[in-house]
Amino acid sequence: MTHPRYFPTSGHLLLCRGSSCQQRNSVLLHKALWNALERDGVAYYKQGGSVRLTDSGCLGACQFGPTLCVYRERGGVLEQAWYAGVDFPLARAVAQAVHEGRELPSEGRYDSPPNDTRNF
Repeated sequence: MTHPRYFPTSGHLLLCRGSSCQQRNSVLLHKALWNALERDGVAYYKQGGSVRLTDSGCLGACQFGPTLCVYRERGGVLEQAWYAGVDFPLARAVAQAVHEGRELPSEGRYDSPPNDTRNF
């Protein structure tokens, strides 16, 4: 039996494509971000890439969209970050920070503080 190829990742970005976020151009944002990840060699399946991007159903911040959710393991702890009102420069900065293992941007973030070390 053959299996799909596994690609290691440093983090996973979920971009809301619920109806409210779509009205705020999340479909175009997803396409632009995906193209940038591919072009920059950051997409998980590219040589040296490590970031997954998935479009998502409603993430629950409808009036503040587009919404972006990030999950990654950092220091043995699951880190999550939630962003509202995401535009292309912010989405790209988040993806690059995930890829490089840096602190995530604070702009647009609406979850718990970055230094919150609770295990989720």
